[in-house]
Amino acid sequence: MLEIRKENANDYEEVYNVVKTAFEKAEHSDGNEQDIVVELRKSNSFIPELSLVAVNENKIIGYILFTKVKIGDNTELALAPLAVLPEYQRKGIGTMLIKEGHKIAKQLNYNYSIVLGSNKYYPRLGYIPASKYNIKAPFDIEDECFMAIKLNKNAKAINGIVEYDKAFYI
Repeated sequence: MLEIRKENANDYEEVYNVVKTAFEKAEHSDGNEQDIVVELRKSNSFIPELSLVAVNENKIIGYILFTKVKIGDNTELALAPLAVLPEYQRKGIGTMLIKEGHKIAKQLNYNYSIVLGSNKYYPRLGYIPASKYNIKAPFDIEDECFMAIKLNKNAKAINGIVEYDKAFYI
């Protein structure tokens, strides 16, 4: 049975390998996503409650991390990375990880999440071009690939350029 739970220190090596394997053949990858996760865990932007694993029969098959970013004067979230082992992809595991992350994020009073990713995948989960919320990327990127979701429908409008943790730039 599939379980989504908070990551713990005993999971770190297995998560490293899941992220590395998931991104090995990815179309858009720097090949260092697993190392970024290691650095983000040491950063002030890390939120342990939003570092989640998908476990099937005692094996970690998926991982998601949401970390703090600044958008103008607001502290919000960035989803990165989302990783599912290739043999488990297209089975709804990534969707389950995202939905659980969104649920926890709302409980922690975050209002927005941004993601840099597939404009074919993330819109199914409510992400739209971040520019529609007046959220701008700190680098040149196609509008439809830099997306955001408003987690709390009553959240006030925000605007600004996203400031990522320096760990993203290793």
